Amino acid sequence: MSAALPITAAVPAPRDPEVLMRPERLAALQPSRVSASRALMVQAIRERWKIMTRRFDIGADSAGTAIYEIETPGGTFSFLAFSNTPKRAGRTGRIIGRTWDMTGALVEGVADEAVIEATRRELPKLYAGRATPGTLIWCRSNRSMRVFDATVEALASGRQPEPALVAQSCYLMRNTGLDGNGTFGTRSFLALEKNHALRRPLAAQMLAAYMMREFAADLANRLAALQSSQAVSLSPEIRRFLGIGNGSALGLILFINNHPRLIDAWIGAREDSIAAARALPLRAGDERLARLESLLRRAARFRREDRMVYDAFAPSALIAEQLEEVAGLVATLREQGSSATYPLDELAQQVGARFHPETQETLLSLMIELVPEEADRLARSTTVSEEMEVRPAMTVSALRDILRREYAWALALDLTAPAAYAHVWYKSATAEEPRRGPKDEVPPGTFNLGLDVPGLVQALDAALATRGPSEPVARLLLARPDLRQITARVQSLAGLRYHQPQTNIMGDDFVPAHLVRLMNVAIHGVDKTRDYLARNLRGVLFHGAPTAADLAAGADPDWFYPPEPEA
Repeated sequence: MSAALPITAAVPAPRDPEVLMRPERLAALQPSRVSASRALMVQAIRERWKIMTRRFDIGADSAGTAIYEIETPGGTFSFLAFSNTPKRAGRTGRIIGRTWDMTGALVEGVADEAVIEATRRELPKLYAGRATPGTLIWCRSNRSMRVFDATVEALASGRQPEPALVAQSCYLMRNTGLDGNGTFGTRSFLALEKNHALRRPLAAQMLAAYMMREFAADLANRLAALQSSQAVSLSPEIRRFLGIGNGSALGLILFINNHPRLIDAWIGAREDSIAAARALPLRAGDERLARLESLLRRAARFRREDRMVYDAFAPSALIAEQLEEVAGLVATLREQGSSATYPLDELAQQVGARFHPETQETLLSLMIELVPEEADRLARSTTVSEEMEVRPAMTVSALRDILRREYAWALALDLTAPAAYAHVWYKSATAEEPRRGPKDEVPPGTFNLGLDVPGLVQALDAALATRGPSEPVARLLLARPDLRQITARVQSLAGLRYHQPQTNIMGDDFVPAHLVRLMNVAIHGVDKTRDYLARNLRGVLFHGAPTAADLAAGADPDWFYPPEPEA
């Protein structure tokens, strides 16, 4: 008898959708190298983008114009910032707002006076306005009044703002709108040339947000200088620490419903990057383990210094304590090694079994930094078509097989329970934004904006059960045209792993903040997302990111999780 062959550990694979696509788990995902804002910074740092101030004509009343140029290997862009004198009336983060401290536009090429003036005229009209050709983004922001004013006062008196003050919000201005991809006549990113610097989902929006952050710091410096000859500028440390505020609400859930392929591509890029990192055959003394330990301790300090209060999510103090423990495990692994074929896979499983999901997801996000080339390649693959088409020749049995295989979670839900359809999604008449309210409080006949995936899947399965297994789907749709949309969706998304959160968004037990946080944190890369009423989130984009001067000089690629500035 021959000797038994040694058992070889299976190569780590991306996680099962049945585990990952639950809303509570999606809410735990953390920013990573493939998140939109961080991916943009990876590109800008690698390519040494140059950002120049072409004009900064803003007076002591804050009114005026600033023009920036961004030079990249993939093209030159202009950022037009129109600053206004702050007003208390009409200030809101909602789309109905008509008073903003700043409006801006990201435009291809070097903007001439005709483009600048046309944009100045059209931007305040918002939905009644029209962007100039070559415009990628229209944006708006408002100050964090108390922090902004206190910062200007400190600079004017010749000192830096108190770290405790800036750490309360971590931004001077908050984004109140980033509109592009066809809105107002802006260019669609799928129409951008293949070598275009921003031909990636949300890249243009993220660059506009970054430029608003740079403008906010420049404006604070300018106003302080106009107030006093003794004024100083923001120190590099504080300027990096201050990001751009970001607020989000229920509209992001409708975005998830409407862009399933994009959601799959983004989560897939993250999960494939994590699997690549888990498969690294690291041994004792490997420098990559030292790097991972350093990043974990950096993340622990960031969480320890976090001053935000979270209602629906884990307190940062807990995550900080656990991250220190995980860093200790990595230190032991670096010193002693492991008998496991894939030691990082073993570590990830151990951390998942012992610690909070946010702790494990932070570890997994930081592990991606050990496979930067693979992660960057995967991040570039997130440009996908969202078209969905019916395949009429598919047989009834084949379509039912897809439902059984990929929508078992939806088929298992009891949608006859009173709480299953307790809520309705509608458009607010006063705020012009998506809302979710109790069904019995909404007027009869109100159009439901929410996509009822579980209900549609169950209706499709019930209709298929009445047809012969070899019959083409086309015959069903001739009799039931109301099922065409869900049929096209199921057929077009077949085989994709991460396109659909496994939940009933109409149900009484659904927590909207879970999916809003998925978009904010994992996909956009927002830090410190505070939750309100289990549905609205506020956080910080580009928290700790390199400044324009840093990018030109060669920035630190490990800019994320910034330490609080010292007094």
